[in-house]
Amino acid sequence: MKKVGIRFKPAGKIYDFDCGAFVLNLGDHVIVETEHGLGFGTVVVPPESYDDSILEKPFKKVYRLATVKDSEEIKKNKEKEKKAQAFCLECIKELYLEMNLFSVESTFDGNKLTFFFTADGRVDFRQLVKMLVKELACRIEMRQVGIRNQTKMLGGLGRCGRTTCCSTFLEKFDPVSIRMAKEQGLSLNPTKISGQCGRLMCCLTFENETYRLLKKNFPGLGKTIETKHGPGKVIRINPICSRLIVRLESGTEIEVKLEELSNRILAQERS
Repeated sequence: MKKVGIRFKPAGKIYDFDCGAFVLNLGDHVIVETEHGLGFGTVVVPPESYDDSILEKPFKKVYRLATVKDSEEIKKNKEKEKKAQAFCLECIKELYLEMNLFSVESTFDGNKLTFFFTADGRVDFRQLVKMLVKELACRIEMRQVGIRNQTKMLGGLGRCGRTTCCSTFLEKFDPVSIRMAKEQGLSLNPTKISGQCGRLMCCLTFENETYRLLKKNFPGLGKTIETKHGPGKVIRINPICSRLIVRLESGTEIEVKLEELSNRILAQERS
């Protein structure tokens, strides 16, 4: 038996489905069976064999290949989402609700609409749901999410000039701490290490482990070491280039390569 990885939205979670008798390739659009009915997805992981005897629960199956008609149905759903969002915003304003609606998603069959919003606290949206059901005549789900999830769904450009990582390839958010910025010698100015969402940038985690491992080979900041120009204090380090900036007793600052320091000195200074 073969399974295939399906993704329903850009940078979304990848779900495994049973291929059945279908021959699938990367990029193929398919209709699959989900807990909420049929769904429209894209093949992002090529088919591979698996042993169904070790599974606690069998994979749901690929129902069929998507057709042109299915693509047209997706376009209709997009229009429905836009109209639903516009109407919901009017209702929110009318009811004076303190919530920020930013996206609406429809199921493939159009029988359910999910409204995504952010808010500072809990929101009583019972009257809002009644108004939406009466106007849209379908099942309604209101889902409050965090500010990072909002950025992931909306996308945008990061301070590096590229599309935000969360909306392109990150499937989940890993914990990010200010300690990571310190580890990498970055400025602790919030405006320089925060992303579109106002939280610490996800990319701080990408190289953190590398910096942490490289810095194990360096003497600590403030340590006095012996150089060929005499003793000096370590004031800065560059782990990527394996170099240190040392201030000599005369006040002169020099750059020293890590390999110029003897293992004995490094061991002594790190102890």
